Amino acid sequence: MITCFIRYEIDPYKKKAFGEYARNWGEAIPRCGADLVGYFAPHEGSISTAYGVYHLPDLASYEAYRARLSQDPLGRENYQFAQREKFILREERQFFKIASTPHAELITP
Repeated sequence: MITCFIRYEIDPYKKKAFGEYARNWGEAIPRCGADLVGYFAPHEGSISTAYGVYHLPDLASYEAYRARLSQDPLGRENYQFAQREKFILREERQFFKIASTPHAELITP
């Protein structure tokens, strides 16, 4: 399995638009075949850094997923929304493989 981390630099005055963008991906990404962990907007600290995180089996699956996403009506609409509203100033994708063993359940005191 690979995990894609998308790091966004967003316009801090357009966080509401980024929130709408993130919610749209919450519907389109799983429908197109990726296991969405979530989209994360700034809260404390940086006011302009946001993330999107999802899992896929491998890079070939990623390419097929991206092709499906580009044909998905909500996916296309969301790309156009981001281009039109210009709330994303920079976007970079990185892919990782998990290096640790599976995690145990959270133990609370």
